[in-house]
Amino acid sequence: MVPARILAGAPLALVILALSGCSSWGCTDTTAERGKAGVKVRIVDPYGQSDGATAEVVDWRRNPNPQARHKGDEINFHYRFDHVHSYSGPVVDACAVDNKRKALGCQTIYSPDGSPPGAPVTGDGWLYAEHPEQVTGVLLIPNDQSYDRRTCDQDPKDGGGPHPPKPAEEGDQL
Repeated sequence: MVPARILAGAPLALVILALSGCSSWGCTDTTAERGKAGVKVRIVDPYGQSDGATAEVVDWRRNPNPQARHKGDEINFHYRFDHVHSYSGPVVDACAVDNKRKALGCQTIYSPDGSPPGAPVTGDGWLYAEHPEQVTGVLLIPNDQSYDRRTCDQDPKDGGGPHPPKPAEEGDQL
């Protein structure tokens, strides 16, 4: 039989352990749902919130990449970020898709640094697709991939919380 004074102190000991960070009971990880891809998207964080920043595919074409002509045609696309309010800028995924919106090739694109907050920022990129002749468009995925925090497994005391969805990859239905 356990003495009554030990039983009386047990809840207090558990509270002290929880408050000291020695317990990972409160650590939870959540992964955001992937947002709907589009030619122009409002960029959202893992909470689904937007600060007004948008990204848009301005145009795209199929032609050889001057730095890798041996690969044949690739997809060259131009994009624009608007209303970006930080110098670090958002990070989104761009995917070349077929007529059924199946991803044929994807990459992460970064809003270029250095322009004044809120000013339009443009750039271009190249997407590789095994069958570039099947590409019918380039779509952006609105989830800001720059928000990457520690997981509960990596840091049970301070980690956890919302995480962006897994980046898009070839074969994903967008």
